[in-house]
Amino acid sequence: MKNTHDAPESVETVAAPVTVVGLGLMGQALARAFLKAGHPTTVWNRTAVKADPLVAVGARRAPTVGDALASGTLTIICLADYPAMYELLDADNVELAGTTLVNLTSGDATQARAAARWAERRGARYLDGAIMAIPSGIGTADAVILHSGQRADFVVHEATLAALGTVTHLGEDHGLAALYDVAGLAMMWSVLNAWLQGTALLRTVGVDAATYAPFARQLAAGVAEWLPGYAEQIDRGSFPAEVAALETDARAMAHLIEESEAAGINTELPKLIKKMADRSIAAGHGGEQYPVLIEEFAKPGDAAH
Repeated sequence: MKNTHDAPESVETVAAPVTVVGLGLMGQALARAFLKAGHPTTVWNRTAVKADPLVAVGARRAPTVGDALASGTLTIICLADYPAMYELLDADNVELAGTTLVNLTSGDATQARAAARWAERRGARYLDGAIMAIPSGIGTADAVILHSGQRADFVVHEATLAALGTVTHLGEDHGLAALYDVAGLAMMWSVLNAWLQGTALLRTVGVDAATYAPFARQLAAGVAEWLPGYAEQIDRGSFPAEVAALETDARAMAHLIEESEAAGINTELPKLIKKMADRSIAAGHGGEQYPVLIEEFAKPGDAAH
């Protein structure tokens, strides 16, 4: 007789079956990672031919989306948007009861929370997720996959989801993965925009992007080291000028604007940043450290003008 106490019933075996619905570039990468990790993988896509390369390496092609979901208890959704998910899964012949949906479709926090309520009404369990990786990175430790929703739902399928990369559960709020996603994008675009501003400036004197890139990379890594300390200031609501005062930074911002104008390049970005710093200084924060600008970022858009 099997000893039912050998392992928790809530934890999947390594070879647990999984379904992937949506076979764009990312969906195909997800399915390949599951197959590589030994998981029986069922796939479905509206354009059936997209499943051909996966079937060739061992995936099962489901004839209908309903059949795909019936193949196991875990279904990964990777579609264009949330309306596409509803269009597919709201059909009368699609049974969701007993299924855990992990939605890795891009959307916002409000959509994620609404989708969780919709899934619950249909008898399904639901995790919302975000993929912080490009398709070629899926299946490696560098691929960070964020999940939010009931922790128990995540734990049940964590071993299977780990085939995709480094999986993380953020919290019970289904909207957290979407919020982390856009917060990460804000960070990414800000770093890239700052690098492009500097590159444009240096190119005016013959310094190419490849020459500047290593210096910029080292600088970005150095700035990243400040984040834990700055985070402590933000969480305390106290911003002593341990490195430099905001008014000192504002003078340097003025120099960047002047240099950019003299070089004939765009000044919109540095002027926007200085405008926010000037408002903070006018509010009496000039002697505090740079993270005090969180108070400007935290204001509604209309309140900032």
